[in-house]
Amino acid sequence: MKSSKLALVVMALVGFGHIYAQEYAFKVLVSKGKNEMKSGSGWQPLKVGASLKPADELKLSENAYVGLVHVTGKPFEVKKPAGTYKVIDFANQVKPGPSVLNKYTDFVLSSATSPKNTLAATGAVTRGDEFIALYLPVNHNEVFGNKIIISWDDEKKLKPYTVTFTTLFGDELLKKETSDSWMEVDLADPTFGPENNIIVNVVSKTNKNHKSENFTLKKAPKATRDKIKGPYAELAATEPTAINKLFIAALFEENNLLIDAGTAFQEAAKLEPAYQQSYTDFLVRNNIKKLVKK
Repeated sequence: MKSSKLALVVMALVGFGHIYAQEYAFKVLVSKGKNEMKSGSGWQPLKVGASLKPADELKLSENAYVGLVHVTGKPFEVKKPAGTYKVIDFANQVKPGPSVLNKYTDFVLSSATSPKNTLAATGAVTRGDEFIALYLPVNHNEVFGNKIIISWDDEKKLKPYTVTFTTLFGDELLKKETSDSWMEVDLADPTFGPENNIIVNVVSKTNKNHKSENFTLKKAPKATRDKIKGPYAELAATEPTAINKLFIAALFEENNLLIDAGTAFQEAAKLEPAYQQSYTDFLVRNNIKKLVKK
């Protein structure tokens, strides 16, 4: 009996030592607020891309948010009151997740830590002052999901806007008005019927000359859908947190389903505004927005 208890103690100590022997416990994906980390004796600002070791500590500011990726590839959100916390305590709270998360961990981290340009982002194509730039890709216009978010340049702020959906032959399918610079649409709505190619156009209601070019939304073919429906189902079954939305966005972006990826990024930003920059970075690296000097 004593030998059994001793064996259990040894195993526990070995496991505990293994955690502390890891090179890191988390990588920092996003940090909102004046948060700090303590690694060793001194405190320093918490930066995106930083590695947190099990023995480190985090000091959170008021209304802070920290998005982390565990060494196992699992995402983890920190939304706690201002105060000091031990990283090992967060590591112990990481729950098991689908293995498909691991496949996109590097993609998510590399996107978050890539060098950022300090220039402002604007619409990728210029057509003069009257042009509304849709934040949709010129290429890769296939759509996997039914619900998508379409957004556009709102610098002129000529609200409200009329968003019109038509067939390739110009027959009107749906017309909606909004005072936002985005609109969520359900392509499974009976209004769209069996149409696989849908034209979308945005016009300012206060200035009819202020409008976008026509853009074609093309429903993804069966081969494309079959390719990713498995991993998508696994990711979609996870808790609908902002950080999990980033992994869904990574799946779509890696498969050039950029409209779906943009939708996932916008959903993440709506859940947690700290991810708005992630959406802007996505638009820039896919040439949907361009960087300009203001």
